[in-house]
Amino acid sequence: MSKQARRDQLLDAALAVVRERGTDGLTLVTLAEAAEVSRPIVYDHFGTRSGLLLALYRLLDEQHRAAVTQALEGAADTAQVLSVAYFACATDLPEFAAVSAALKGDPEAEAAQHELLGDYVKLMVTALKPHSKLAPKALRLRCLALLGAAEALTVELNHGRITAGEAVAAFAGLMR
Repeated sequence: MSKQARRDQLLDAALAVVRERGTDGLTLVTLAEAAEVSRPIVYDHFGTRSGLLLALYRLLDEQHRAAVTQALEGAADTAQVLSVAYFACATDLPEFAAVSAALKGDPEAEAAQHELLGDYVKLMVTALKPHSKLAPKALRLRCLALLGAAEALTVELNHGRITAGEAVAAFAGLMR
């Protein structure tokens, strides 16, 4: 198996462990057991638990941004599509929030999360720019603020205090 194929296999197994046991149940040892590989293979790919969680976070972020980009192609209502896609991540990829939370406090991970947030803001700016009269810097700041609002809505959604439809409508309304 190629190194990339092995890494993909390990990340798939890591996702399965997180779904089954939560992020607290994911260690390099539990991953080796779940993937039925030796511990040195897992250590070679990720080095540390933080390295593993960060790789998993990057994978989930990549999957989410790819889905958003695809959904935006030919979209008539950009705000609605961005909103639906954002909250689909919260419901379809619940591991994303769990992995993100598990990375809190790790300086390397927080730097990477900040970088990925920047990438998501760029995606939003690109999608909303044709519909906005704001200067690029102002639009970027608004997108950052929108994502903060979306995080608050996600907390409400995950605690069952609002429905996905309410979250989507509120977020789309803010973008408009």
